[in-house]
Amino acid sequence: MYMIYADNAATTKLDIEVFEAMKPYLLDQYANASQPYSYARTAKKALKEAREIIALSIGAKPEEIYFTSGGTESDNWAIKGTMLSPGERKEVITSEIEHHAVLNSVESIKNLGFSVRYLSVDSFGIVQPETLRQTISSQSKLVSVMLSNNEVGTIEPIAELTEIAHSQGAFFHTDAVQSIGHIPVDVKALGIDMLSASAHKFNGPKGVGFLYVREGVRILPFIDGGAQEYGKRAGTENVASIVGMAAALERSCSNIEYNASYLNRLETLLLSILTEAKIDYLRNGAALCVPGNISLSFKGARDEMLLHRLDLMGICISTGSACDSKNTQISHVLRAMNIPEGYAPGTIRVSLGKDNTEEDVRKIGNALIKTLRSIQQ
Repeated sequence: MYMIYADNAATTKLDIEVFEAMKPYLLDQYANASQPYSYARTAKKALKEAREIIALSIGAKPEEIYFTSGGTESDNWAIKGTMLSPGERKEVITSEIEHHAVLNSVESIKNLGFSVRYLSVDSFGIVQPETLRQTISSQSKLVSVMLSNNEVGTIEPIAELTEIAHSQGAFFHTDAVQSIGHIPVDVKALGIDMLSASAHKFNGPKGVGFLYVREGVRILPFIDGGAQEYGKRAGTENVASIVGMAAALERSCSNIEYNASYLNRLETLLLSILTEAKIDYLRNGAALCVPGNISLSFKGARDEMLLHRLDLMGICISTGSACDSKNTQISHVLRAMNIPEGYAPGTIRVSLGKDNTEEDVRKIGNALIKTLRSIQQ
């Protein structure tokens, strides 16, 4: 049976061109980039070039890019490395709809005696700047708000939030895992101090990501050991994956406008199919959202039932709380947005990618209609 993959916000397919870029560093140029002999020079040069490509893609300097194992590590490092660095301020602020990599990190900080304050969102999943303005204080050291939400795709007003944070002397971190490679990101224009990203979200390899740290921001090392990553993140560099990440990001950014336009057309098609069939549903999130990330809540349905029915038809989607697969209750994001009780339990996420087709979307729409008609009659 032909499989339709529509869970690209969970992970993406590795581009074949990216795989080809990685191969030499897996098979031939496998030297440890930290070694001084000539055989290691190719790997060392590859790291330098990858850092430059990634920096250019987000408007940063190469020396502001630190390679990590992915978005989760980057989030942990940004939050813990900032809050545990010397200073009198002991408060971190984040939003109620963050990924658990952020939420659990701030809870760990709380257990060490730091204060944590949470920002509410409106019904579209937006952190209103006024909410931060009323919450932040002279004790706030770090504000962490995601650039776009992983469940509903809402893009946050980061530039405005950053300005408020800086006006009170606080640093600003954003989890951009769902944004990098999908929407234009310029760290200088946004004014952020730190940014997290993960390669497998933009057709790169799994297990590799990066943390942008603005020059001048004090952050403690996350892993102790050798002197890799400017002495901030010890461990032998994963050269092949880092090269793949840079290649994937460069490809994604060069096609960002075309891909966005294409995915918006697919979104419109899916919604029109459901609407014309008179399916009772809500589209969650704001009008300004990441292209292809579609959160849908169906009246009277259950998310697990929808996922399994579509799976039997060869279609891969996710439930509303896609990164919390062991927990079937209504996600913290949907609760924070106050999705109506009659709809919230029937929430799924259809996240389309550049490899999806109109035919894929029609099959997804028809599968949902077939499944829901018996419920919504």
